[in-house]
Amino acid sequence: MRHTLRGSHYNVARRPDADNGENPVTGHMFFLPLLAQIVLVFWLYLRLAGAKALAVRNGQVDQGRRALHDDAWPAPVMQINNCIRNQFEVPVLFYVLMLVAWNLGLAGTVMLVFAWLFVISRYVHAGVHTGSNYVPLRRNVFMLGCLVLMAMTVVILYAILMSRLH
Repeated sequence: MRHTLRGSHYNVARRPDADNGENPVTGHMFFLPLLAQIVLVFWLYLRLAGAKALAVRNGQVDQGRRALHDDAWPAPVMQINNCIRNQFEVPVLFYVLMLVAWNLGLAGTVMLVFAWLFVISRYVHAGVHTGSNYVPLRRNVFMLGCLVLMAMTVVILYAILMSRLH
């Protein structure tokens, strides 16, 4: 059973089944940013497989250590590997927030814009992480993504609190 915030005076568009007169995001379009984030993870795994194959072919891998030690691989492999690890840290909060927003009937334009901003920040972050790996830029992009998640959290908290007051 889904809980919605119908009847509240909150202005964020609700799930498409909510009859609140606003312009809700059409059906499953709300989940496109979530799926785009998942595609990024798969793309990184494909890049990792290619980078590992190239490293093995070029003799850049310590064969005796590669099964248990990340440092057995050359830097380009480590960059992609570390970037993949990052996809299972902060983005997990994104997945949860998206599902909570949907479940509460907050699948509207505001949350969709935040979702796309977060996903775009993750693609840029992954590009920097697996490319130049320039830490100041990577950190700034990471912080932008975190700020977007904080904003999503505030929207959800506000909606919950406002529904309890009315």
